[in-house]
Amino acid sequence: MTTILFIALLIGGFFVGMNLWTRRLTRQGLKRVPQLGQIVPVRGGSIHYVEKGDPTKQTVIMIHGLAGQLQHFTYSLMDLLADDYHIIALDRPGCGYSTRDSADLGRLPEQARMIQEFLDTKGISNAVLVGHSLGGAVSLAMALEHPEKTKALALLAPLTQKLSNTPQVFKPLEIRTEWLRNFIGNTIAVPISAKTAPHTLGAVFYPEPAPDDFLDRAGGALGLRPSAFITASQDVVGVDESIGAQVDRYTDLSVPGGILYGAQDTILSPTANGAPMARFGLSDEKIEGLGHMIPITAPDACAVFIRRIADTAGVAAQQATKAD
Repeated sequence: MTTILFIALLIGGFFVGMNLWTRRLTRQGLKRVPQLGQIVPVRGGSIHYVEKGDPTKQTVIMIHGLAGQLQHFTYSLMDLLADDYHIIALDRPGCGYSTRDSADLGRLPEQARMIQEFLDTKGISNAVLVGHSLGGAVSLAMALEHPEKTKALALLAPLTQKLSNTPQVFKPLEIRTEWLRNFIGNTIAVPISAKTAPHTLGAVFYPEPAPDDFLDRAGGALGLRPSAFITASQDVVGVDESIGAQVDRYTDLSVPGGILYGAQDTILSPTANGAPMARFGLSDEKIEGLGHMIPITAPDACAVFIRRIADTAGVAAQQATKAD
């Protein structure tokens, strides 16, 4: 009995220590990456966003991917477009400084609904949606549900199809039991993430190197929080449960646009996720030698792509108006 009690105390002490370590890393992350913008409440949570450019010009909405934050766009890409467009970069619900109230809000229709509510509150319609990775799937969900409010889709390395398997680097997030997800998130997940960050970033950025300032300038330190792990896990499960129904709706897609991939992307297959969308009206382009994180590693190429999509949609809209 004494031995069992000792082991129980040892295990309990271990997890208490992990929780204290997690809290310290969380404080450090919040200090390294402070809140940049404003927060707007929506049903089920809130949206944190930053805004640049002239609001009278074409609005471009930037939506980041799994385990990311809006700093993936403020890193460089946002500034490249702000002189000619009205740019809003946001934290997806539950990410960065945005919030969401429950795990079911990780499903694609709910994420799309929350972001669209935010845009409605801001009085924004007819936006060009720039979605990276999982943000591409959310952008497609918004375009399917509200085509009249979406001018064009400029998708960067987007998730468009149901995956047969979760990418290996994100496998630890595939937790379907909420209490276990919360327990791991508040104990061992953050310390392990801190220790394995170089390997994880290497895999996500491959074949390019991750920038040395990723944790600060690109907001990566915000990933060292329980909420970041929990949200990312909810995303993995929620997207897996909802993307099949979204794929079935692509025949209804009426919003124009295109897809840009790094040809050597090892996180999401360009062949599996880019090419199939051509029959639904989206162009399919690739940049040789680049991987998954092109908003950070190839901002100039991404900016050229976004400009072309936005301007082409604008010309098409003007021609349609004249024809009427």
